[in-house]
Amino acid sequence: MTLSILAAPTNLGLRPPEPTSVPGCAKAPEALREADLHRRLLDEGARDAGTVIAGRYVDDWRAGTGRVRNEEALVDHAIRLGDRIESIIAGGDAPLVLGGDCSVLIGGGVALSRTGRYGLVHIDGHTDFRHPGSSEECASVAGEDLAAAIGLHYPAVSDIEGLAPYFAPDHVVHVGCRDDDDAINEVRGVLGAVIPASRWMADPAGALDRIRGTLAAGELDGYWLHVDVDVLDPAFMPAVDSPAPGGLDARQLTVLLAELAGDAVGAEVCIFDPDLDPGGKYARLLADVIVDGLGGLGG
Repeated sequence: MTLSILAAPTNLGLRPPEPTSVPGCAKAPEALREADLHRRLLDEGARDAGTVIAGRYVDDWRAGTGRVRNEEALVDHAIRLGDRIESIIAGGDAPLVLGGDCSVLIGGGVALSRTGRYGLVHIDGHTDFRHPGSSEECASVAGEDLAAAIGLHYPAVSDIEGLAPYFAPDHVVHVGCRDDDDAINEVRGVLGAVIPASRWMADPAGALDRIRGTLAAGELDGYWLHVDVDVLDPAFMPAVDSPAPGGLDARQLTVLLAELAGDAVGAEVCIFDPDLDPGGKYARLLADVIVDGLGGLGG
């Protein structure tokens, strides 16, 4: 399979960092291009699959409405992104989606659930499991993407085209949350496996066995990789909207991705915010992680 780079520069799933401003993560694909990511992958035989542009960011969330922030634009983007991912896979390539925020997982879920039974490895510094059953303030899908992906969110985002759940909970592995994550006990009771960052760092071989065993038990058509770069400790990657101590270093994340990329149908990388990286240092670090960790995507 050939790797196809698909930009998804969306910030629709995030809260504004401060009043009247918008999140900067929509700039991530071009910041990574400037950090030489695209050239390095293209030199290794990858294809540039273009961009799926998101609609305008409007901070339109109001409590008690049963709607998420930027809902219409977010759903529209998810459907169009899903169309492109589906087309890339149908053509025999492995999509590497460069977000944007974690709401791009909805587009991947739509694409895959249209065509088969797929697993999900959700690599993230947070469980992203806020949902209407656990919170009265569901608003920002970037912090609720995993719940939406397994069908626990408002139907507008979790049941597009009647496809819920995009990933069956038993076929989902979460890797990377901190031990004090607010939803860790809930996700342990719902997902196929939950591996906090501390467990990965203490026993990567055992964690890989658990990941592979969970996915193998599902008799799946393949699995998707979701990578939120806040899985990295802020000592190494502070350019994210919700940094939390206790995360992986760049080498540890690279090893994890390289172990999983070859058998994955595709992947997405999310949440890097170039507004917090004016010198480009962290974009270059992330480019190295992507090339070394995901360069073999799809085998």
